Amino acid sequence: MPDDRDEIRDLLKRTAVALKEGGVPFALCGGYAAWVRGAPEPDHDADFLVPAAESERAVKVLHDAGLTVEDPAEDWLTKVVQGNSFVDVLWRTCGHPVESDLIDRAEDKPVLSVHMPVLAATDILTTKLMALDEHYCDFSRLLPVARALREQVDWDTVRREVAENDFAVVFLDLLGRLGVVESLARD
Repeated sequence: MPDDRDEIRDLLKRTAVALKEGGVPFALCGGYAAWVRGAPEPDHDADFLVPAAESERAVKVLHDAGLTVEDPAEDWLTKVVQGNSFVDVLWRTCGHPVESDLIDRAEDKPVLSVHMPVLAATDILTTKLMALDEHYCDFSRLLPVARALREQVDWDTVRREVAENDFAVVFLDLLGRLGVVESLARD
């Protein structure tokens, strides 16, 4: 019997293959995208982004591929479910519709023997930091990701993109104080 990690890895691959074969633009994002780039493997779900304009087609493609698709209460994602595992397919991130340019910046990488677009490291950090708020502010999950990806990230771009999120700004200051990255210049 597979454990949850094997199950989520299988579902991640099956979801990516279905989206690829269906011609839906997508990119692996979140913890598994960071893992592909050297961060620790997450212990929960996997996430994909699709452009908001492709959301309905993505759901149809996943369903047509024989995957179990659930429609959660949130109106910005769908869930692909297998056993105790799930993959989120999101068309909004941090309250904003996913635009094609975010997907276009993704790089094709092998993930568990399946080639797929993986979000750029700068975009991974930006989206993770923009998710920080008073209800979710767990720096302990972000610190290993930032350490692992630090040489792959354009930190000045991250700083500009998250400047309006005080939680993200504080995290960037923490990275500088800990010596994870050089202190970031301010405009």
